[in-house]
Amino acid sequence: MQPMLIYIHGFNSSPASYKARLLHDWLTARGLGERFIAPALPHSPEAAAALLAELVGKHPQCVLVGSSLGGYYATCCAERHGLRAVLVNPAVRPYELLASVVGPQQNIYTGERYEFTTEHLAQLRALEVAAVSSARYLLMVTTGDEVLDYRQALARYRGARQITVDGSDHGFADFARYLEPVLEFCALSTESPG
Repeated sequence: MQPMLIYIHGFNSSPASYKARLLHDWLTARGLGERFIAPALPHSPEAAAALLAELVGKHPQCVLVGSSLGGYYATCCAERHGLRAVLVNPAVRPYELLASVVGPQQNIYTGERYEFTTEHLAQLRALEVAAVSSARYLLMVTTGDEVLDYRQALARYRGARQITVDGSDHGFADFARYLEPVLEFCALSTESPG
């Protein structure tokens, strides 16, 4: 049986994001739609980590795809549960990156409003893993990322399989061009629909 793919969205994103929909549609077209899960993560990092741990417990034969903050969560899960993960423009130290946005937030997909707090930053820091096992990861970064410094990810995941795309953006607008290496790394069939 092919592994379950768990897609982990980023900060203020959702399962309706471009990359999540692209992966779901690709798998569905090949009869593998049931192998895809994209949970809507709680705003609390502690609660998000608990939800992901629960999903991994239900689907121990899974692989993770995490984008931005989701890449940070994917790293935590991969190291704690011995999983493989694709990281797309991952946040390396989100507790530093997001310190400047503490306060009222609104999810760009759902419109939901909530408060992002210093407690959330502390929860993010508490989730950090000291070291990463580079063989677990496919790292995908774009040099044109306007949110994160891609070089931090290259350094953090040194030794991992890496795809560095010149230009592009934080959302990885040309992600569709890289679906085959992503799904190959995830050990999901890349055959065209019959």
